[in-house]
Amino acid sequence: MPNTAPSARYDLPWKAVLSHALRAFLDFYFPDFGARIDWRQRPRFRDKEFARSGLGGVPNVMLADMVAEVSMRDGQRGLVHIEVQAQRDAALPKRMHDYHSRISEAYSLPVASLALLADAHPRWRPDSFHQQFENTTSAFSFGTAKLLDYAVDTSALEASDNPVAWLTLAHRRSQLAHHDPNKLYSAKLHLTALLFRHRWHKKRILVLFDAINWMMTLPEPYERRYWQAIRQMGREHNMKLLNPLEQMFFNDGIKKGLEQGLERGLERGLEQGLEQGRREGAVALLERLLTKRFGPLPQAARNKLAKASLAQLETWSDALAEAQSLKQVFK
Repeated sequence: MPNTAPSARYDLPWKAVLSHALRAFLDFYFPDFGARIDWRQRPRFRDKEFARSGLGGVPNVMLADMVAEVSMRDGQRGLVHIEVQAQRDAALPKRMHDYHSRISEAYSLPVASLALLADAHPRWRPDSFHQQFENTTSAFSFGTAKLLDYAVDTSALEASDNPVAWLTLAHRRSQLAHHDPNKLYSAKLHLTALLFRHRWHKKRILVLFDAINWMMTLPEPYERRYWQAIRQMGREHNMKLLNPLEQMFFNDGIKKGLEQGLERGLERGLEQGLEQGRREGAVALLERLLTKRFGPLPQAARNKLAKASLAQLETWSDALAEAQSLKQVFK
């Protein structure tokens, strides 16, 4: 078996959970700020608009992790900008300053800038940016939370029903594994079991399930062991974590199609992104399997795949096992 696990990916998991559970994130890391928000009015996520506007800078376009418009209890409306920084980066303070200026200018609203410092260096705690030239001085400060400070009490994280506590534990366990596949496998299996223990609703479990698979990537032999174990967990808890296409995907070891689909789906869209990503990944996988079985697909078949729902794709994948022709698959 491979001696090391692939590098962890922290950006997509945190973006997915921020989109799904903004309130839970603020309650966990910035509770005073979260308590001042009027959560009866649903936040409006604006980070994708900000990225499309081109205000992130050219040619080195910066993409904010999260920008959401919120209503405060005092009636004021404003924006919260959140960055999750997984590595130590001396440029972070200036980047936070630049984001704050551009977001404020783009929407003409006050902006609260917050950074989760999710790196592994206890002493790295930037919270301000200062610049002086001749008689002109710029000073900017932003709110920060250090993930390491919140990851000390493992038992508390495991017991918490806040999904961000669970993701914090997953993040820290990924760091501590140091690419050791045995440690990472054990941690990933344990964290997956916790998903069911908390009795979260299905949508939340699937969001967190996708997050852990982006973050805690295992070498293929360990990944196969993991999927065998979680399929059993799903049966025990009467929850289907994998649709038939994803089942074939992991059985065959084909990773690229689904992963790209999930990333495209996340980029497209917050609450709808994960479901769209699963569908796009399913389309990519089924197209590949059909081509492998029957040769290059006619345009009519490609059109069917592009327009199909996830449920329809699952039906076709079931039919593929015994079909002798494309016609039998699509009947």
